[in-house]
Amino acid sequence: MLPWINWLQPFLALISSTLLTQGQSCPSSCLCPDHHTVDCNGRGLTKVPESIPLDVRRLLLSNNWITWISSDFLVLYSDLVYLDLRNNSLSMLEPGTLSTTSRLVFLDLGSNNLTEIPSGTFGDSRSLIKLRMGNNPYLSMVGRDAFTGLTSLRELELEKNGLKELDVIVLEPLPSLRILRLEGNPWLCNCQFAKLFAWLTKNRHKLPTGMEGIECSLPLNGNHVPLSLLSDDSFRECRGILTLTDYLIVIFSGISVSVAAIIASFFLASTVHCFQRLSKGSKGDEEEGND
Repeated sequence: MLPWINWLQPFLALISSTLLTQGQSCPSSCLCPDHHTVDCNGRGLTKVPESIPLDVRRLLLSNNWITWISSDFLVLYSDLVYLDLRNNSLSMLEPGTLSTTSRLVFLDLGSNNLTEIPSGTFGDSRSLIKLRMGNNPYLSMVGRDAFTGLTSLRELELEKNGLKELDVIVLEPLPSLRILRLEGNPWLCNCQFAKLFAWLTKNRHKLPTGMEGIECSLPLNGNHVPLSLLSDDSFRECRGILTLTDYLIVIFSGISVSVAAIIASFFLASTVHCFQRLSKGSKGDEEEGND
């Protein structure tokens, strides 16, 4: 055996031992009941522990004071399938934070201070089955493409948030959705809510509390009315109201028609002018022939 190989073997063994130890270590403030579970629930943490084993599958971080998680947090934890961040102080999610793992099945972000779910938040989480985002009282906006890519999602919880409206397009990229919770939000019974109401009426079997469990406030007096008491006729005044997209289509169509009319008029005028010149030329030739 070559001498340099004899020197290299102890060095490689040391590296392997170090990596193995780090992979199986448990954060000092947490519990690790098995090799793939890290339990940091209720430990008064203000940030995610740094010494989490790389092969963790269940990470429990609920009931702490965590205010932020880095955008590359899940890059190293490719085996993670269960992540519980319930009841913390998260106010925002950086783009891509939750789109870097393909094995995540369960995610709980309930009872935080989230204000928005930006588009592309869950871009690559195609294995996600259950997503809890309820009890975020300041959550008032959901991006149109916020849930794009969640093709396996079966349960979506958005109850008791601050949502007054929700574009129905947000729900269309969820072909596997079976349970949707929307109760406890301050919905407004306006024309923007009409399309969501039509979708909920068609998919009422996906609502655990039914249509009667969801209420919206009337525009005139602010009274709360269960959706079970409403019908399509309740929004009949909205049928003649144009949306911004409709206005843009009308404007674009008008401009197109005007341009087409101008071009047609130009060609018509040019054609008439040509005929007039040809007519004058023919008359001139006849007069010269008569002379």
